[in-house]
Amino acid sequence: MPTEKQLKKQLQNGKMIESEEEMTEGYKEALKTILLVSGDTELMSAPAYYDQSLNAPSIDARASCVSVIQDELGHGHIAYRLLEDLGEDREELVYEREPHEFRNTYGFDQHIENFAELVTAHGIFDRAGMVLLGDIYENTSYAPWKRALTKVEKEEQFHLRHGETWMRRLANKSDKTHAKLQDAVDWMFPIGVEWFGMEDDKKRNTEQLDYRIKGKSNDELRQDWLSRTLPLMDELDLDVPAHYDEAADEYVLEYDLPIAFDQENKDWRFEESISWSDVMDRWRARGPANEKYVNMIQSGKVDVQV
Repeated sequence: MPTEKQLKKQLQNGKMIESEEEMTEGYKEALKTILLVSGDTELMSAPAYYDQSLNAPSIDARASCVSVIQDELGHGHIAYRLLEDLGEDREELVYEREPHEFRNTYGFDQHIENFAELVTAHGIFDRAGMVLLGDIYENTSYAPWKRALTKVEKEEQFHLRHGETWMRRLANKSDKTHAKLQDAVDWMFPIGVEWFGMEDDKKRNTEQLDYRIKGKSNDELRQDWLSRTLPLMDELDLDVPAHYDEAADEYVLEYDLPIAFDQENKDWRFEESISWSDVMDRWRARGPANEKYVNMIQSGKVDVQV
């Protein structure tokens, strides 16, 4: 078995990992951490999307929304199945944890309260997921996850197209529907920015990069997401606190990270300076819909006799 340092060097040179027997303890723990966040995020997006899928304006739209939910449950299953190979119990992960123990991204701890918010979540949150998983698909050293993401990536493309299509329809339908879309973007866009975590110059733990479980840093991933999100916002005449800086040849935020969030009113306080420790505390405390969404999943268990 190589040392941690030797394995990191081998992985940076292109080595792929196929099984637990090839892993050091450090690699295994780093992989389990990101798989759990991925599985929990996919799973919790399903109840978050559920209520408003029933309010879709047509049968076709509802069928598409339900299809997205089915996909997300399947994506969660893939991550938990991979965790089983690493010694975790899938049943325990899904049904026996307390709501605050889930590690999904913060966006899926929020109440999604109308159809405009639902399709904006597809357009903003699913795009963030695509950027993260697309990087892993391209660069990861863990071969079983790379193979599994072939299917996931295609389905996430559908979620994104669904969200963008409906965002265009609502943006162009009337002033009222455009305003609803803007309201959704106002609270979801900063969550999308925050999705990628601490800036590179403040981040101390680089294990997932060192083990090449993922290939891009937080700032690189955030730039990818901004470069794909801002053109859509411009097209739909939706205001966001970010723009492309030609001189710097990059997308820049018009506020300093991180910022405070009033989760009860879905209101970002851009002038209130906080630390990343404050953000971590908010994430660990979970959001206002956390218990409801976990209960929806856990109460859905049924015993089937064959």
